[in-house]
Amino acid sequence: MKNKRKSIPAAAAILTAALLVSACGSNGDSNANTAANDGGSQTGNASAAPADPFGKYAEPVELAVGQKVDPADKSLPAGDTPENNQFTRYIKDNLNIDVTDAFTASPTNYDQKVSLSISSNDLPDAMIVNAQQLRSMYENGQLADLTEAFDQYASPALKRVLQDSNKRALDTVTFDGKIMALPQAEDAGIHEMWIRKDWLDKLGLEPPKTMADLEKVAEAFVKQDPDGNGKADTIGIAGPSSSGKMYANFLDSANNLYGFDPIFSAYGAYPGYWVKDADGNPAYGSTLPQTKEALGELRDLYAKGLIDPQMAIRTDSGESIVSGQTGMFFAPWWMGYGPLTDAVKQNPKANWQAYALPLDAQGQFSPHLSAPAGQFVVVSKDYKHPESVIKLQNLLLRDENKFDLTKGSIGFYPVRLALGPSDESEFTVQAVREVLAGTKKPEDFADKPEYKLLAGDLNNIKKVKLEPYDKMDIQYWNPTADMGAWTRLYSIMVGVAPFVDVPMNRVSSLLYSQTNAMETKWTNLKKMEDETFLKIVVGGASLDTFDKFVADWKKQGGDQITAEVAEAVKP
Repeated sequence: MKNKRKSIPAAAAILTAALLVSACGSNGDSNANTAANDGGSQTGNASAAPADPFGKYAEPVELAVGQKVDPADKSLPAGDTPENNQFTRYIKDNLNIDVTDAFTASPTNYDQKVSLSISSNDLPDAMIVNAQQLRSMYENGQLADLTEAFDQYASPALKRVLQDSNKRALDTVTFDGKIMALPQAEDAGIHEMWIRKDWLDKLGLEPPKTMADLEKVAEAFVKQDPDGNGKADTIGIAGPSSSGKMYANFLDSANNLYGFDPIFSAYGAYPGYWVKDADGNPAYGSTLPQTKEALGELRDLYAKGLIDPQMAIRTDSGESIVSGQTGMFFAPWWMGYGPLTDAVKQNPKANWQAYALPLDAQGQFSPHLSAPAGQFVVVSKDYKHPESVIKLQNLLLRDENKFDLTKGSIGFYPVRLALGPSDESEFTVQAVREVLAGTKKPEDFADKPEYKLLAGDLNNIKKVKLEPYDKMDIQYWNPTADMGAWTRLYSIMVGVAPFVDVPMNRVSSLLYSQTNAMETKWTNLKKMEDETFLKIVVGGASLDTFDKFVADWKKQGGDQITAEVAEAVKP
C-alpha cells in the first residue's frame, strides 16, 4: 500500500477540523469531563473536548514498552534499573503510569528485535521503530490510529514542534489522512569538521577550507608530531569504525559518526541520497560521476596514510579521539556528548573546534540534510490507552531540563523521542550569545517552553564559560565546574555555531522512504555498494571498479527502483 502522506498544511487542517468538531459537537456527552478529570483513562470519542495533556490518571495505567538499552551505559546509580529509575518514577509520580519493559535489546540488536516482534505480531504496547518498520506495521494493520488522541492530548508545545512546517515531521506519520505514530523531530543531521585547533596553532596552520588544504593539514598531523610525544603515532583523519558508514544514506540520514560526508559534498557528491543528475532527472547519488571523483580522493588520502589505517577494523573510532591520537573527524554538532568530554578529561588543553568545512568548488559548504524524521513511536492497535504514550512525550518535552543526567542518561526515558523545533539548536546559540553579551536576561525567554533545554542552558552558561565570552577555545571554558552543563553547552556553542554563522547550500534527498521494489532488492544492492566502495578506498579494488558497480547496480534492480523514485517524487 502506498503511503498517501499529506502535506503539513493538510495534516494541520485535519487537526484544526477535529478541534472544531470537538468544541462544537459534544451532544451533552460527559466523556470529555470524565477524561479530563481522571487524566485520560477514557479515550473518549470525536465529540470529546481537549483534555489535560498532563492530567494524572486516577487509577494506575500500565504501559509495556520495547526499550533499547545500551549495556555499555553505566550511568544508572546503584539500585536503579532500566525499568526502575528517575524517569519511570517521575512518570509514575506525575501521570500514574506504570511503565514496564515488554522487551529490552542492545543498540546492535534492537532493530532485529523490533522486526521479530512485528513479524510474529507479538507487540508491546509501544516501541520505537524506523521508517521501514512503520510502513510494515501500517500495511499489516498493527497500529493504533492516534489522530484523535493527538488532537485531545498533545500539549500545545508538542503540537507546535510536530506541526512545524520546516521539519514536515507530522507528514511522515500521516497515512491516508490519519496520524499513525509520533515522529521524532529534532535538528541533528548536518555533519561538519571537528579539528584539534591546538594542533593547528602549534604547526602554524589554518583550518582547511579546500580539499587541497585538508590534505596538507592531515599530512602535517601525521608527520609533524603535533602531540609532541616524539612518536609517529598520530592520525590525520579518523574514519568510520568496522560497523560504521562512510556516509549517511536516505534511509539512515542522521548522526553518522566519523564518516566522510563533508568530503563527498565538497565534490558535489551525495552517495546514498536521491538527487538530480546533470539532466535534472532523479538519480541515486552513489551512481553519479561526482561520487567516483570523491572516492578517488579518499583512496589517495588513505594510500598516503592520512586517513586512519585501521578504519575498517576499529570497533570504536572514538577511542583514538579520546586518547589524543586523532586530529580531525567528521560528525554532527553534539560531539560533546560523544568522545570530546572524555578527550578533554584526559587532556584539558585538547581544543576541539567545529567548522563548516571543507568547501566545494564554488566556495560553499553544501551538506546533506537528514530526513524530517527517522524514528517513530508506535502504539499497538490493541492497547487501551494510546493517549498515555502521547502524555509521556508531553512530559518529556516540558520537563527534560529537570532531570539529573548524572543519575541516568536520557536514553532510559521510556520510548523517548528527541523532540524540538527545527531551529532549536540555532535559536539556543543566539539566545546564549545575547545573555552573555548582556543584551537579554534568561527570563526574557520564559515564553519558549518548546525549547525544552533553553532555560537550563541560559542559567548554566556562566558556570562553565569564562571570559571573554565571545571566544570559544577550550581555555575559555571551565568544564570541571559542571561537566554535564559543559558537555551540553560546548556542543551547542562550538558545534552549532557554524550553522548560525556560515551560509550553506543545504541538500535534501528527493526521497527518504522505500519504494516497493526496494523491499526485495535494496538489501543486496546496498551490500554491493558498501563492499565495493570500501575496497576502492582501502586499495582492495581499482577506482574503475566503480563503473562496473554502476552497471551491476542498474541491472540488479537499480533502474526499476529509480523509475519508482521518479514516480514517487513527481509534483
